[in-house]
Amino acid sequence: MTTSSLPLQKALQAVDILNEKGIDLWLTFVRETSHGGDPILPVIYGSTGLTWPSALIITCSGQRIAIVGRLETAAARATGAYDEIIPHDTGITAPLRETLARLDPQQIAVNISKNDVLADGLSWGMYQTLLDILAPTPYAGRLVSAEGVIAALNGRKTPGEVERIRAAVKFTAQIFNESFAKIRPGMSEKQIAGLLHDQTHRRGLDYAWPVESCPAVNAGPDSPMGHSGPTDTILQRGHLLHFDFGVKVEEFCSDIQRMVYFLAPGETQAPAPVQHGFDTVLHAIQAAAAAMKPGVTGAEIDGIARSIVTGGGYPEFMHGLGHQLGRHAHDGGGMLGPRWEKYADLPDRPLEASQVYTLEPSLYVPGYGVVGLEEDVLLTEHGVEYLGEPQTTLILK
Repeated sequence: MTTSSLPLQKALQAVDILNEKGIDLWLTFVRETSHGGDPILPVIYGSTGLTWPSALIITCSGQRIAIVGRLETAAARATGAYDEIIPHDTGITAPLRETLARLDPQQIAVNISKNDVLADGLSWGMYQTLLDILAPTPYAGRLVSAEGVIAALNGRKTPGEVERIRAAVKFTAQIFNESFAKIRPGMSEKQIAGLLHDQTHRRGLDYAWPVESCPAVNAGPDSPMGHSGPTDTILQRGHLLHFDFGVKVEEFCSDIQRMVYFLAPGETQAPAPVQHGFDTVLHAIQAAAAAMKPGVTGAEIDGIARSIVTGGGYPEFMHGLGHQLGRHAHDGGGMLGPRWEKYADLPDRPLEASQVYTLEPSLYVPGYGVVGLEEDVLLTEHGVEYLGEPQTTLILK
């Protein structure tokens, strides 16, 4: 599958979703995207940017229209996603009004959302501009949120998108394995991260999130877990070593966590508290995966894993069990999480086939360090498929 074919496939997918949601027309309204464009733009337009005010229109009847500056008409056509290209020279107001009058939609979905970052790409200024353009028309009163459209479009991965994620997971496993063979006690977290960086660069890959914290490395009990970068903390025997790492393959990400325990002198196996912590996290992942199916809510799946961790004698982890994965490590839409304020309504959204999720419970073993595993799974009509080989035993070194 070529990169240029993805925007067309997603645009066609959007037509079906609009019909499913009962929405006549979806409008993505942008400008100067090199300065931070709408996050859904790469999905429906590709990597090509837009400079002047532009309107990308997809209708439930299958029309796909791009209203763009005249100097960008060739680029819009090259995406393959739009079968009608309308140029403008001095401003977009007249062609946008004329196009909407011709289509006469009863609902116009625009990219505003209180809950989903990927559905909230219409800036406040552009929203006001759109209202000004539509003020003399009946369409200003027909605007609705595109949140449901975008969540479905971005979440329902095409086979080509899944294959890219699968490839990223495969490369991540290779990088882990080659790096693990070189890690020794006495190395700092930064030095350990450098091994993964070397393997990533050698393969010509990009990172799934900023390199400063990709990978996250936690060596022993004093290393802070979270969205922070490796430190000068030294790995010692008798310590757990935890990684959170992902790469990008053709714009699609992996997001994997792995665990290693470095045996203390005289040890031949992990201490009981370490093994119990690992087994608890593994059990939580396996139970959550077994329960995942279309129609179940993310909160239900999170609750299964969370109860296993707390039932094992640990405090509940202060993050969601998992998130969607795709072009971004955190790919928006519904999530596997508790009904906490910070997650808004995302945990109550039903799971859908073709979505890709992470499963990543965690806990802390006093005196040894962080235990966290993370697997990337594809939800099918019948359950989940692991996109790579899951870690089911604690690596001992």
